[in-house]
Amino acid sequence: MQVLMPEPQVFVERTLALIKPDVVDKEEEIEELILRSGFLIVQKRKLQLSPEQCSNFYADQYGKMFFPNLTAYMSSGPLVAMVLARHSAVSYWKELLGPSNSLRARRTHPHSLRAIYGTDDLRNALHGSLSISSAEREIRFMFPEAILEPIPTGQRAKDYLNLYVKPTLLAGLTALCKEKPADPM
Repeated sequence: MQVLMPEPQVFVERTLALIKPDVVDKEEEIEELILRSGFLIVQKRKLQLSPEQCSNFYADQYGKMFFPNLTAYMSSGPLVAMVLARHSAVSYWKELLGPSNSLRARRTHPHSLRAIYGTDDLRNALHGSLSISSAEREIRFMFPEAILEPIPTGQRAKDYLNLYVKPTLLAGLTALCKEKPADPM
């Protein structure tokens, strides 16, 4: 009797990381810490948000006392947006960030990024998504061209290869065989 085992799958989670305007000059140093913590930087861009864009990004914070200061701070200069990937990316990134209040982070999580780079509750240096669903929404906001759908497997993967990859490869290899160049590269 043969036991059917499901094919192994790699589940890689993504999260959004923002290097906020007051620490953009520490970008390389922060990226090095991110990479050493086991993350892969999938996408990265430097941009400056308008106050309106900041209001839209932080829409879930609307109505809170700090909201106007938050949008003013986040639109005060350029920031770096990154899509980070690894197993359990959201929770590991939150752990690396530490508490949102940098003063509390210095007391309770002195080696966290916010303890090292943040100055107070508002200027806490970095942003991290709170959940997988907020990460997806935030990544789409900062990287509208990003594809977040799961990578196809099984029959869906075979259909994709047959429909898109094989015809292109066949045409290219056929042309290569007809030309027979001395240096095919």
